[in-house]
Amino acid sequence: MRVIAGTFRSRLLQAPPGMSTRPTSDRLRETLFNVLAPRISGAAFLDLYAGSGAVGIEAISRGAAYVTFVERAPDAARTLRDNLERLGIRSGFRIRAGSVKVFLTARSSNSGPKPVRYEVVFLDPPYDADEEYTITLELLGGPSAAHLAQGAVVIAEHRRQQALAEQYGGLKRTRLLKQGDTALSFYSLADDSR
Repeated sequence: MRVIAGTFRSRLLQAPPGMSTRPTSDRLRETLFNVLAPRISGAAFLDLYAGSGAVGIEAISRGAAYVTFVERAPDAARTLRDNLERLGIRSGFRIRAGSVKVFLTARSSNSGPKPVRYEVVFLDPPYDADEEYTITLELLGGPSAAHLAQGAVVIAEHRRQQALAEQYGGLKRTRLLKQGDTALSFYSLADDSR
C-alpha cells in the first residue's frame, strides 16, 4: 500500500496485522481522489472506520486542511499512528479511538472548541458489518448532519453486490462508481440550504 499523489507520493503505508481490516486498494483510492480532486485542497476530511489511515493520509498528502480519523480497533489505531509518524505528519489531524456511532452522536460541551464541519466524509466499515452502513448513513442524514459543512459529500465504500439505499434521511445518493468487486456510493444532503 502506498500514498498515490501529493506531498507523500509513493511513500509506503503499513496495514494492520490479520484479516479484520481491509485497506482501500491503491487503485480505488486513486479513483476516489480523482473524483474528489476539486474538493480536497483546504477541506476538513472525516475518515470513519479509518483502519490504517490510508484514505485520510491520502487526503492530507493532497492538501486537506484537517483530517479526523475515527477507529476503534486497537491494532488498526496503532498502525494508523505508526503510518502518520513514519511520514512525519505531526499536525493537521486528530485520531478518535472509539466507535463511529459514539463519535457522531457525542454532544460538544460549550467549553470545548467549536465542532469541525466536514466537507468530505469517507466511510468504509468492515464488509461483514452491513448494519454499520445503515446506522452511520442514517446518522449523517439525520441527527448528525451538523457534522457536515454546506455542500458536503459523503462517500461509502462497499461490496459491489451490496445494495445501499438511494436515501438515508436527508442524504441522497448522487453517484455510484463500481470498480472490480468494490463500489463507491456518493451522497449529499438533498436539501442543503443551511
